[in-house]
Amino acid sequence: MAENTLKDLLSPCSDGDLGDIVRRARKLGELTEALSRALPDDYAGALVAANVRDNGDLVVIAATPAWASRLRYETDTLLDAARAAGLEPTACRVRVSQS
Repeated sequence: MAENTLKDLLSPCSDGDLGDIVRRARKLGELTEALSRALPDDYAGALVAANVRDNGDLVVIAATPAWASRLRYETDTLLDAARAAGLEPTACRVRVSQS
C-alpha cells in the first residue's frame, strides 16, 4: 500500500474528497477576494467570506454587525461582482461572523 503525503492529499489536482475540499476552498477564497476588490477601499476587512448557495443566494459574511449593516447597502455591487466572476446569484444575504 502506497503512503500518501500530506502534500499529495491536499493537492487540488488529487482525486477524492480532500482534493474536492481544497478546490472548493480556493473557489470560495477567490470569490471573497473578487467581492472585496469591488467594494470601496475603506471597506477593507469588512468581508470575511462569501459563497453562492445552490438556491442562488449570494451569502456574504461580515466581520461585525456594523460592517453587515454597511454591506447591505452594497448588495448591488456585490451581486455585480459575483456575476463578473462567472456566477449567477439571484439575491444577496449578509450575515455576521460568529467569531
